[in-house]
Amino acid sequence: MQLDRQVRRRLAVQRHVEEVTGNVAMTCRYLGVSRQAYYTWLRRYETEGVDGLCDRSRRPRTSPQATRAEVIDKIIHLRQNYHFGPRKIQTYLKRYHDIEISTSGVWRILKRLGMGKLPANQRYKRHDRRWKRYEKQRPGHQVQIDVKFVEPLTPVGAAKPVGRRGKFYQYTAIDDCTRLRVLKIYPRNNQKTAIQFVDHVLAQLPFAVEAIQTDNGAEFQSAFHWHVQDKGIRHIYIKPRTPRLNGKVERSHRIDAEEFYRLLDGVVIDDTNIFNAKLQEWQDYYNYHRPHGGLDGQTPYERLRQKTQAEAPV
Repeated sequence: MQLDRQVRRRLAVQRHVEEVTGNVAMTCRYLGVSRQAYYTWLRRYETEGVDGLCDRSRRPRTSPQATRAEVIDKIIHLRQNYHFGPRKIQTYLKRYHDIEISTSGVWRILKRLGMGKLPANQRYKRHDRRWKRYEKQRPGHQVQIDVKFVEPLTPVGAAKPVGRRGKFYQYTAIDDCTRLRVLKIYPRNNQKTAIQFVDHVLAQLPFAVEAIQTDNGAEFQSAFHWHVQDKGIRHIYIKPRTPRLNGKVERSHRIDAEEFYRLLDGVVIDDTNIFNAKLQEWQDYYNYHRPHGGLDGQTPYERLRQKTQAEAPV
């Protein structure tokens, strides 16, 4: 309706010149229209008819500074497949594609494409509603361990495993300082498995561990506790019903769900060895190649090197 009114108004200006005043300057002064605009409308009307009187886009024909299409495609891919925010997208483009773009530029592109809102569990929270972030100052000062139940991965719509339902448990250890992680899948969740995992963690981490922090799960009770103590390592239990105190390992499980398990949709994995092989690939990518938002874009291994060099004697 707004375009129709504009067209009728411009036609009325031309009729006023032809039927009332016969003088362009007088009509323009009376109706408050510039003569340049009048002659522009007249020229378009003579060449294109009524359609020529419609408003036209003011977008420039060329935009040399516009973001390239291939960069926009990469931004869309990272948003749709990984749900990355503008800051993390900017970090990835700079690190892996040598593309310089501002965080605000990424945000404007996402907003223009209607992709400005993240899933509800990833949206921005006010600072007064966030938990205060803390970090131990040296590698191995404290390692958080937790267990994540993993459903057997089957194709969408496929029948569930026949007989004993396949169950997998992902044991996760994360260093509080460097965010280095050790992951492993087990078909059982008990103290014997937890003891096997902690021995695996101590063999994998490139530094000595001073303390291990867990929740109060059955798999971390007396046998596990005294095994850790016998290794010369303190075992710390968090308060009951306070998973936020193991926040780093809990948050890393959400990253697993968003960036690893969701991308395995449709892949059949009902074997512990195959599962561990794929999880090892993800662990290596997380530790050595994935920029970490909590480390200002560094990877956990880069943070480890930084801490090691800072503590090395001159």
